[in-house]
Amino acid sequence: MKTIGNKKIYETPEEVINPEHTMLIDWDLQNGLVKNIFNKNEFVKNVTTINNAARKAGIPVVYTKITPLPFKYMPSSSIYWYMKRFNITDTSKMPVFMAPGSEDAEIYNDFTPEKEDYILNKNTASVFMGTNFDNMMKAAGIKTVIFTGIATEIGVESSVRDSVNHGYYTVVASDSCSSYDRGNHEAALKSMSAVSMVMKTADIINVLKKY
Repeated sequence: MKTIGNKKIYETPEEVINPEHTMLIDWDLQNGLVKNIFNKNEFVKNVTTINNAARKAGIPVVYTKITPLPFKYMPSSSIYWYMKRFNITDTSKMPVFMAPGSEDAEIYNDFTPEKEDYILNKNTASVFMGTNFDNMMKAAGIKTVIFTGIATEIGVESSVRDSVNHGYYTVVASDSCSSYDRGNHEAALKSMSAVSMVMKTADIINVLKKY
């Protein structure tokens, strides 16, 4: 650890991932996403393991959920990408992605939140955009955010970069993230390693065991 003025600068994984100032984010672990990833069995095992380790270490866990806006309040650019996703041209036939109350929108059973976990509804690809997440973290004294979830190259990467820009130490549990496409997943991990700590789930847990 170094200091500049009254600021402590963490340098090692043990300092960065100290449970006293760390939060775990489970990004969009919803049925409609989990069922389509390239490595479902490995992903489910790893996320379950890191969630249990975080809770044991006293690290708070926040789940995000895609909670779409009505089309009336959705930017036209977002509707365009919905059309691309569902391969439709007739907007009257536009399905609601992750419709609240649908099976796809529910958190995957293996990841069912526990009593002390928090569920954060959001409608963008960043945990900071349109939510109170930053205020929540500051109120809780959080300095480090660990990310798991789907999709690595979309919401996880967007949130990781925003996390860094908001001044948080940011850690990506590489094998507790996933995507529909392995190539996109691996490219995103490489890209995020330029701005965050990208670590295997087992290595993060080994750090937590020291506390």
